[in-house]
Amino acid sequence: MSEQKRKPLMAANWKMNITHLEAIAYLNKLSFTLSDKDFDKTEVVVFPSFVALRSVQTIVDADRLRIKYGAQDMSAFESGAYTGEISALMLTKLQTHYVLLGHSERRAYHNETDELVNTKAKLAIKNKLLPLIAVGETLDIRKEGKAINHTVSQLKAAYKSITADKAKETVVAYEPVWAIGTGEVATDEDAQEMCFEIRSALSNMFGDEVAEKIRVLYGGSVKPSNILGLMEQPDIDGALVGGASLNPEDFIKIVRFSEQG
Repeated sequence: MSEQKRKPLMAANWKMNITHLEAIAYLNKLSFTLSDKDFDKTEVVVFPSFVALRSVQTIVDADRLRIKYGAQDMSAFESGAYTGEISALMLTKLQTHYVLLGHSERRAYHNETDELVNTKAKLAIKNKLLPLIAVGETLDIRKEGKAINHTVSQLKAAYKSITADKAKETVVAYEPVWAIGTGEVATDEDAQEMCFEIRSALSNMFGDEVAEKIRVLYGGSVKPSNILGLMEQPDIDGALVGGASLNPEDFIKIVRFSEQG
């Protein structure tokens, strides 16, 4: 459906790993190794835990790094008596760029629904955060032959009542749940097929022009050894990297995927 017209985005989702001190060392490693040439080619984003966000912001600001950062989640409430929650405004004040919404682990372990993801996405946009919206199917759903319908349904629900003008600034991550942390990975063709369906659905919702601007990432056991094949697919614009992102050397190799060709 499309050629590689969009700037690739490589996102490191650290999940519940890496302390704030380790985050500082990690960013220093990236800043010492990656050059302006790397950042010109690829957008680099890290998703630390909430307690490490301030440290990441301090390093990025102090050293004027071209690394961007996001939050792994946020509250569906603006403010109030919601102990333990983190508001969109709090993230905005930390100059956070992105917020990851709808990750399969949030859906599975915290019972997050499509409607809740949509509420958070609209609140994020209201507070000038860019939602990175994750969608994807479980192994049972794929075996039933319902993977595309399920994933597209999640996508449509997440974007409900979001205008085309706002949607074009968002990012989508396709994460086949059966390939997260398992060592399994969808074939390049499987990943491309679903990312094509996602972009087609975005086109139906917002028009071809907007759909061509929205980056669609693949997330599911991404590592240096398989990133090039994934990035050669026309509708895959980057990766949401989990386990491999915990090692900065591995993540750097993923950022520099084009050098493998």
